[in-house]
Amino acid sequence: MHAPVPQIIPPDILLLGYRSGIFPMADSRDDEDIFWVEPKRRAIIPLDGFHCSRSLAKVLRAETYRVTCNLAFDEVIARCAAPRPGHPESWISERIAASFRALHLAGLGHSIECWRGDWLVGGLYGVGFERVFCGESMFSLAPNASKIALCWLVAAMRKAGCELLDCQFMTPHLATLGAIEIAQAHYLELLADAQVVAAAGAGAGVGAGVGDAVPEGFAALLSEAAGAGSASSPGKLIAQSLTQTS
Repeated sequence: MHAPVPQIIPPDILLLGYRSGIFPMADSRDDEDIFWVEPKRRAIIPLDGFHCSRSLAKVLRAETYRVTCNLAFDEVIARCAAPRPGHPESWISERIAASFRALHLAGLGHSIECWRGDWLVGGLYGVGFERVFCGESMFSLAPNASKIALCWLVAAMRKAGCELLDCQFMTPHLATLGAIEIAQAHYLELLADAQVVAAAGAGAGVGAGVGDAVPEGFAALLSEAAGAGSASSPGKLIAQSLTQTS
């Protein structure tokens, strides 16, 4: 018998939650119920405060991994939800995963993938709207792979003129990359400002469409690197841009 298809959170309801500063979680992978979370303290990475260490910049320049955007969304979310050493359960339930796959098909869920050959070794996914990206989860099966995906995300957001990168909860890992913790009230102010900036830009005929900012920025990075000639590469371009302002 086939497993029952989980009832998804409709994309418009899911997006409304993120626009309002809340996000869904579940108690376990098989839990059919979800609850909406509004943390008192919120982790964000200021785009001008992202910390790219010398060792991480070296990995970027070496292009140890091939990086893509929205090429393997389903596989990224499956890897993020998979059991990990010391963490057999996941808050990414089948219902949440299915809801994000629907959001991806609607052009609002995005993933960044790191490959070694044909092997997906790291990545992240989240939801993008206006000048906001809400990171949901990341995974790494090889050294620095998830960090490289995050470097590309930050560079793409900068290129597209984004305003806010939400990380939800602070962790020691995120802190090493420049994440800071702010009050939820402050986060809501930043969230509102980022959406107002986007609306004003759209009215003036500039900027990316809703949900397009991250892939547009990613494509612009590839185009810029190609235009720089064979002496350059996307990894070198990103390492230079991140270390100049970090």
